[in-house]
Amino acid sequence: MGEDARGPRKGPRQCLESSGGMGSTSRYPHPSSSIATAMNRLVALVIVCLLSGIPSRAADPKALPRSTPEAQGVASRAILDFIDAADRVDALHSFMLVRHGQVIAEGWWAPYEAPSPHELYSLSKSFTSTAVGLAVAEGKLSVDDPVLKFFPEDAPAEPGSNLKAMRVRDLLSMSTGHQDEPSSRADTVSPRTFLAQPVPHKPGTHFKYNTAATFMQSAIVQKVTGQTVFDYLQPRLFEPLGITGATWATNFQGISLGGYGLKVRTEDIARFGQLYLQKGRWKGKPLIPATWVSEATAKQTSNGSSPTSDWDQGYGYQFWRCRHGGYRGDGAFGQYCIVLPDQDAVVAITSGVRDMQGVMNLVWEKLLPAMQAKRLPADAANRKKLEARLAALAVATPEGSATSPLLAQVAGRKFVFPANDQKLESLTVVPDASGEGLTVAIRTGGVESRIAAGHRTWKKGRAAFGPYPSEPLAASAAWAADDTLVLKVCAYETPFATTVRLRFDGNTVVRDAEVNVGFGGTKQPRLVGQGE
Repeated sequence: MGEDARGPRKGPRQCLESSGGMGSTSRYPHPSSSIATAMNRLVALVIVCLLSGIPSRAADPKALPRSTPEAQGVASRAILDFIDAADRVDALHSFMLVRHGQVIAEGWWAPYEAPSPHELYSLSKSFTSTAVGLAVAEGKLSVDDPVLKFFPEDAPAEPGSNLKAMRVRDLLSMSTGHQDEPSSRADTVSPRTFLAQPVPHKPGTHFKYNTAATFMQSAIVQKVTGQTVFDYLQPRLFEPLGITGATWATNFQGISLGGYGLKVRTEDIARFGQLYLQKGRWKGKPLIPATWVSEATAKQTSNGSSPTSDWDQGYGYQFWRCRHGGYRGDGAFGQYCIVLPDQDAVVAITSGVRDMQGVMNLVWEKLLPAMQAKRLPADAANRKKLEARLAALAVATPEGSATSPLLAQVAGRKFVFPANDQKLESLTVVPDASGEGLTVAIRTGGVESRIAAGHRTWKKGRAAFGPYPSEPLAASAAWAADDTLVLKVCAYETPFATTVRLRFDGNTVVRDAEVNVGFGGTKQPRLVGQGE
């Protein structure tokens, strides 16, 4: 757990100010007061803050302010109920609740942590829309500009009438007129491939979720500004909000993917939502035009009629409308920035889940009814329980023993696999000298990786993981039976985790593996290796 996962506490500066510290003239009424005395008091107060477990946020002066749940009209008990329910979901990675501009609850499920960015998938779209809005405000384009205007060199020789009619507005509202979504893969998506896709419907009349359309928004911003969306947003959005360490993947032409590929931290998601909640204003200054915020988050096109689905409430400019008067940006496998104007609240969540509606239902059932109009009486007992619960959150590790009677027979032995689509060549299990953990050496596609795993805890490292050549990983392992080792590996800056079961039988190992979430099947084909 990172120190930022410890719940709604004051930083040292806040602690000082509430105690009559640096900003208090009553504490130090005259310049002639002893500087030494003042510094002693300052140091003493900082020590008190640190000893009381209050995390320092001096390193991040742009962090959102912290408060207690009851001070912002929410019962700690209600948030506890939400956390208890969320902890049964496989698996949330982080959660932050902001009320009246104050963070009142925050937690990360280890090995996920506050300082680490997380892959946003389609939540990236809302950031791309913001870049379009800023470019519109600067007079660089209009939402009514035809898409072909920006890419005459990539247009088909004889574009159809529907393609000619397609406007930037249609890209934003997912109503381009496509029947089939164009490819959005980084190695294939481009303005030319997008414009080559048939457009059988009149733009503006047919909702079709379309990640390639968001890529086109990114490409248009780059065309009119000379900067990638990522670079364009740095001084206009990221720097004012204090978003640092972000990355955004590009296509083969160096254009930010737009529809996915952005990585930021959980608090960055919350700050972005708070900015929209405040109609584009931050620290009293306008960052995004309020008119754009209103247009982007309003229903621009209909996308269904189910009253129980948060995917049927209408779509704006790369924002979904929600039930209960809210709106959100979201991404595959449970990345959420939920904005609730009526409650003056923002909910930021990252996860690796299959049922995204189920997570939203928990917000509606547990958190929404708890948001009261007035401050609530202090509840120290439940607040303490909540802080302890948030600090102890963790993704479940494999169940079983730290060792096995069979370990002596397989330790250090290389098991070799025949040629396979997963490109797994060999694996070796090496126990730690302490007996509390092990390392699995894996050779895949000619590259060897070593994954160190704890027992009933997460051990962090870096190795190849699926399509990622070098990814921050955390691993845990246990012997579920004398002959079966279970290894769980979390790529903790992404939604993905893989669980591998290795069953040893004499000279043979049987490997079964499954990824927690995916766009297709999650179970990998069984592989059988032979010991050398």
